Amino acid sequence: MKNNVVKEKSFAFALRIVKLSQYLNQEKQEYVLSKQLLRSGTAIGALVREAEYAESPADFVHKKAVALKEANETLYWLELLHHANYIDVRGFNSINEDCIELLKLLTAIVKSTKSNNY
Repeated sequence: MKNNVVKEKSFAFALRIVKLSQYLNQEKQEYVLSKQLLRSGTAIGALVREAEYAESPADFVHKKAVALKEANETLYWLELLHHANYIDVRGFNSINEDCIELLKLLTAIVKSTKSNNY
């Protein structure tokens, strides 16, 4: 079976988001923003998985595009949590890099699939 980089990276990212959310809840007693982060950060991988069984090329692109939007929203929550001093610089830089990498991968997939199928 062929390696699916975006599938693997989005799952690993979702796991990091779950752990960050737990940390924010337990250590920082932050519940509202962490819930938003958890929802958008885990949705990326779920949408990537959904796209595996897309009904058509258009459905595939749509699911990947929604995953891209969720990644962008996740980036927003990460930046907000960092600037509100819930996440330190080191932790932010690490998870931010992963989020940006997912954004780039998903953007490339959406663009290449659109150009090949439309």
